[in-house]
Amino acid sequence: MDGSSGGCAVGALILNVAAMIRRNVMFGHVAVGVAAVAVAASAVPAGASTGHGRLRPVVERLTGPGGSPGALAQVDGRHGRHVATSGVADIRTGAPVDPRSCFRIGSLTKPFTATVVLQLVGEGWIELDAPVERYLPGVVRGADNDGREITVRQLLQHTSGLPDVLDYLSPLDILNDPLRHWDARELVDIALPHPREFTPGKGWGYSNTNYLLAGMIIEKVTGHSYGHEIKRRVIVPLGLHDTFVPTDAPGIPGPHPRGYVRPESDLVDITRLNPTVAGAAGGMISSASDLDRFLAALLRGRLLKPPQLREMLHARPTGRASGSEYGLGLQWLPAGDRPGCPHGFWGHDGDMLGFSVRTGATVDGRQATVMVNLNPGGGPSLDEAMDDALPTALCGPAR
Repeated sequence: MDGSSGGCAVGALILNVAAMIRRNVMFGHVAVGVAAVAVAASAVPAGASTGHGRLRPVVERLTGPGGSPGALAQVDGRHGRHVATSGVADIRTGAPVDPRSCFRIGSLTKPFTATVVLQLVGEGWIELDAPVERYLPGVVRGADNDGREITVRQLLQHTSGLPDVLDYLSPLDILNDPLRHWDARELVDIALPHPREFTPGKGWGYSNTNYLLAGMIIEKVTGHSYGHEIKRRVIVPLGLHDTFVPTDAPGIPGPHPRGYVRPESDLVDITRLNPTVAGAAGGMISSASDLDRFLAALLRGRLLKPPQLREMLHARPTGRASGSEYGLGLQWLPAGDRPGCPHGFWGHDGDMLGFSVRTGATVDGRQATVMVNLNPGGGPSLDEAMDDALPTALCGPAR
C-alpha cells in the first residue's frame, strides 16, 4: 500500500516506529462477541480484493470463542492483494477493524534491526564475528555473562545464551506504568545479573536482550539512534509510509484497532504505551501492507548485499516443535503438507502488549501478514489459531 492510499500515515504526526518484546505469557482465557467478517469497501486499500475465500475462515477463527476482539489477514502476490477482517477494533464502540490499520509489531522489529546491523557489516563498520565487547566495552557483565565471549552474530541469531529480560520484567510492571520511559541499558541491566542459559554458541534460546544490545551497537558505531538508522536505511528507501519508530510517543497514528490484554477477568485497553520498553527488540509500528513490502524487498536483495543476505538466511534449528530454523533476524518455517509452500517460508512473529502479529514470505513472491488485537490473554485456543493462521493465509490449508 502506498502512502497515498490512506493507511496509518493519514492524519499522523511525524512519529517513529514502536511495538514490543515478544512474550508468551498467558493471562487467562478471553470470550468476546464475534462480529461478522467486516471489510467496508470504502476502507479497502487501492487494488485490494476482499473476497479471498481462504482468508475469511482464518480471521473468523481468530475471533471465534476464546479468540481476539478483532483480526486482520492480508496476502500480497502476483495476483494482487487480498484482505479480510473480522471482529471489532474497539470493544466500546463496536467499530470494525479497518483493513488499512496500523498496529504494534513487537518482535517483527527484529528483522529491521538485523537488517541495519548487516548493512553496517557490509559497509565495514561492524564485524559479525567480533566480540560484543569491541563495540560495548564493559556492558555485558554479570553472573557468567561476558561480552568478550559473545559475538555480534550470536546476538542476531539468539545463540548468545544471554538471559531474556522478559523473564525478569513482569507485564504487570508495565501495565502499572505504561507511559514510563525505559533506557536500553536499564533493560539490559535487569537481565544480566542472572545466569546465562547456555555457553555462547552451544545452543539456541530466544532472548530480547540480544536485540536491545544490537540496537546499542548500532547507536555506538553510527552516533545515531537505532530508530534513526532504521528510518534512513529502510523506511525511507522503501517508502514505508505506515511504519514508525516512535521513541517515547505512546499513541498509534492513523486508523488502528485498540490493543487489549486480559490480566484477570476483563479486557484492559493498553493501546497507549511507551514503546521504549521494547526498543530495538520490539518497539515499532507498521501495517500489513508495509510489512509485506518490507519482507519482499528484503528477500529480493533490495536492502542487503548478497554476502550479507546469505548470512541472514543461513539458519540453524531452534529445537522448537514447529521445526523452525533461525537465521539473523529471520526465521524459516516448514509448511508441512500445504501445497502452496513446498519449500517452507521466511518470516517472524511479533508479540507486544495489545497485539500479536505474524508475517511470512515465500521465495516465489508471496507475502502475508496476520494480526489480532489481544496479547496476552487469549489462551491456548488463540495461540493455536495464530500458529495456523499465517501458513494457511500464505500457503493454503493443510491437506
